[in-house]
Order: sequence, then C-alpha cells, then structure tokens
Amino acid sequence: MDAAREWRRVTAGDQQQNGAPFRQPPTGPRVAPQPQPSFTAAPRSPVQQVTDGYPAAFRWRRMASVIFFVGIMLSGGIRAYRDLSRPDAWSFWKDQYVSPSLSSVLVADAALGATGGTRAVLAVSGRIGPAAAIWLRERINESNLRIGDVVLLSSPGGNLEQGVLMGEIIRAHGLATAVGVVDKDGRIRPGYCASACVFTFAGGQTRYGLDGSALGVHRFTSKAEGEDAVADTQRVTGAILGYVTRMGISSQVIEAMSETRDIRWLDPQEAEAMKLVTAPLKPL
Repeated sequence: MDAAREWRRVTAGDQQQNGAPFRQPPTGPRVAPQPQPSFTAAPRSPVQQVTDGYPAAFRWRRMASVIFFVGIMLSGGIRAYRDLSRPDAWSFWKDQYVSPSLSSVLVADAALGATGGTRAVLAVSGRIGPAAAIWLRERINESNLRIGDVVLLSSPGGNLEQGVLMGEIIRAHGLATAVGVVDKDGRIRPGYCASACVFTFAGGQTRYGLDGSALGVHRFTSKAEGEDAVADTQRVTGAILGYVTRMGISSQVIEAMSETRDIRWLDPQEAEAMKLVTAPLKPL
C-alpha cells in the first residue's frame, strides 16, 4: 500500500517537472495526448477546370470566335468564287492587275499646236479593256495632271462602258483631250481614235482636233438576243445620248454611229459641226 502511494507521488512530480500533462494508463508507459490545433483552416476555394492554361469558359469563347471568323471567310470566299467564275470577272482582274490593255507616256512640257506655251500631256494608247477606267484614274493621279492638261488618245476602241467612264473621269479632272501619239523624241504626231475611244475623247473640257488625226464611229452591238437585244440597244442608246448631251456634243454623232457597222471616219468639218472637236489645231 505504501509502495503504490509512493509510485504515484513520484510520477506526479515528473509530470510537473516536464511542464506537460500526461495520462498514466493503469498499466504500461505514459502516453502523450493528441495536440489540439491553434488555428482555423481557411475554406477551400472552388475547383475551376483549366485547359491549356486558360479557364474553360475562356476556351469556349475563343473557339466561338474562331468558328465565327472561319464562317465569315468561307462566306466571302464562296461569294468571291462565284464572282470570279464569270469570264468577264477574270478579264477585269487580268486587265487591272496582270496585263493592262492600255499603256501611257507622260510628256511634262509638250507643245500642242498653236495653243501657245506648253502643257503636260499624258499619251494613252491601246485597246480599252474591262478595267480601263480604273487604270486611267490611277495614271492621272500619278502624273499630277492639272486643269487644262491634255490626255492624248490613240485607240481602236474596245469596251463601250469603260470608254464612257474614262470620259467622265477626264471631265471630272478638268482635262483636255486630243487624238495623236508621241514619237520617240517626245513630239506629238497625228493618230486615230475609233469606236469607244470617241466617247473617251468626248470627255475633254477642251477637245483639240490635231490636223491629220481621225475620229471614227460605228454602230454598237449587243450580246443579247431577240427582244432582249432590242431592249438593250434602246437602253444603251439612251445612255449614250444623255452622255454626249452633257458633254456639249450634238446628237448628230449618234446618227452617224447608227449608219453603219463598219468604222465611219469623220472628216474635220463633220467633227466640228457635231461639236466633237472644239479647237482645231495645225500639225506640229
């Protein structure tokens, strides 16, 4: 009895000496109690699915943008293919970007007949193709032509609509027109302008008639057939009549055109009577 009481007294002293309470089992060694945590664990953040370093929501938005872009490209590509599948579209593209049907030479200080002084002259030659109007506008802008400068024409004709548009561009820039060519020495020589070229010539604010040069007109043709051909002819005739009237030219030029399918070369007196030529010039 005294031995058991002594053993408990010694054990209690050891516990107080070590500064930590221990539980003493009835038998066996002393066991340290489990430590209680002194902090509160932070709540766990919700798990967010991540793919390739980006959140899933961002990934789907990115995919939607790509799908939308591809759809736009396919839509435009199909439309472009339909447009370019037409033969006239390929001709336009070729004339504008690959091999233009027209060519030009700029003479900065050219003497034009008895006008006195010199003018800048843009000499244009070749057949009028399906992109000729765009080509001419670019050449005029590059040449920095001013009001009163001259577009010198030498062409057998070509696309009627483009010939009219070229005349509109010339008139919008306040330029004059003449018919002729530039030789290797930079001098102006007589030339000829026929068919659609005449309507380009008509756009000149002043239309010089260089002695020895020629203007030729003929009946235009339509690709339509039957009643469509008649309607198309009437439509084009009305448009041309309106154009020449705005340019200050007599409707007699339309009558001269309708007389023959072949080229009819106008003599200088006819061209002046039709007001097609407004300033006759002597050869240089």
